[in-house]
Order: sequence, then C-alpha cells, then structure tokens
Amino acid sequence: MIKQFCDWLSATALCGLISNHYWVIPTVQTVHIVSIGVVVSSMAMLHFRLLGLAGRSQSIAAVAGRFLPWTWGAVVVLLCSGALLIIGEPSRELTSAVFWLKMELVLCALLLTGAFQAVLSRGHGFWERHRVFAGAVAVVSLGLWASIVVAGRWIAYMAHG
Repeated sequence: MIKQFCDWLSATALCGLISNHYWVIPTVQTVHIVSIGVVVSSMAMLHFRLLGLAGRSQSIAAVAGRFLPWTWGAVVVLLCSGALLIIGEPSRELTSAVFWLKMELVLCALLLTGAFQAVLSRGHGFWERHRVFAGAVAVVSLGLWASIVVAGRWIAYMAHG
C-alpha cells in the first residue's frame, strides 16, 4: 500500500516540480536543517535550565516563555519542509523504517513538550517544586531530540524500497 502511494505521489505535478529543479531539494533541506537547529538549541536551553545547568537566575516559566515560541515556530517550519521533502522523494522517505522511527520519536517529543507546557501553564511553580521530575523530563526530552537528529541523518544511509 505504501509503495502504491509512493508511485502515485511520484507521478504528481508537485513531485515533478520539486524533483526536476536541482536547487529545490537542497534549499528545502537547508531550511529543514536550520529549523532542526532552532528546535534543538531552544529545547537544550530550556532543559539545561530544568537541570539547573544554566539560567538559574530566571524562573523556569521565564525561560520557557523565551524559548518555547521558537520551538513551536520551528516545528511548523519542519513539518512544512519535511512534507516537501517527502513529496519530492516519496520512496526514499516513506519506505524507510528509520523514517517511521523518526516520526514516532517526533510524536513522543512533541507530546512531552506539550505536556510540559500544559503543566507549566497552570502556574504554581510545579517544576521548581519537583526538581527530580523536572530533571527526568529534561533528560528524556533531550534524548528524544538527539535521537530524532540521528534518525534523520540515518535515513540517508539506509537502503530504500
């Protein structure tokens, strides 16, 4: 079924437009990679604060307020650029087990970030009072984002189809 979808997507005008212009894929990949850098660096700053390694003069809410908008904005750009990359090379992405692993990791990371933000929005200093839990969330989240980066690079080196 995925193979049939890839064949259909490969035959679309948009796929032809993306894949037949030599500059489109590298340009979209560049935007995708820069956006990954924004997400990873903003999440790292937030999580270093959760771990007490940086920004201790600011509250967790203040650090989150500073970096989470960058994270969510870059995630939107990642979703758009990723969709274009899939449309441009559907078989390369959609037939790769590593691609699907990466998507599962992205879903987990986004759910964890959303849950963190939901707890934060209730106020009352939850994360400051639960330092060990905050540290565990930071370590798990950083691990997820690092794994996403590794999986993204790994896709390029896997056999497809």
